[in-house]
Amino acid sequence: MSKLERDFQKQLIKDIKTRIPEAIVKKNDPNYIQGIPDLSVDVGPYSYHLEVKKSAKAPYRPNQEYYLNHYNTNGGWARTIYPENKEEVLNEMEQTSRVRGKTFLP
Repeated sequence: MSKLERDFQKQLIKDIKTRIPEAIVKKNDPNYIQGIPDLSVDVGPYSYHLEVKKSAKAPYRPNQEYYLNHYNTNGGWARTIYPENKEEVLNEMEQTSRVRGKTFLP
């Protein structure tokens, strides 16, 4: 992971915790499953998966697109996030979390 991506990811985690305080943010190990998204965010019973890139032009590594598609086509929520779309993705995540929160069961 490049320094720029690492710094962006560090700030991103802080931003997620600020916007969604109940979120549990987990950094995934790319050496365990190659291509798995960098971050998994749990909010109640729901999970969000984020592939972190240093820019919109940064290429995918092997299997990254596969796992993003896998989550999205099987009822999950996964996005690629980079500085240029950060606000858009976080807004979507926050809005989805709010809507889903209304369906939580005790």
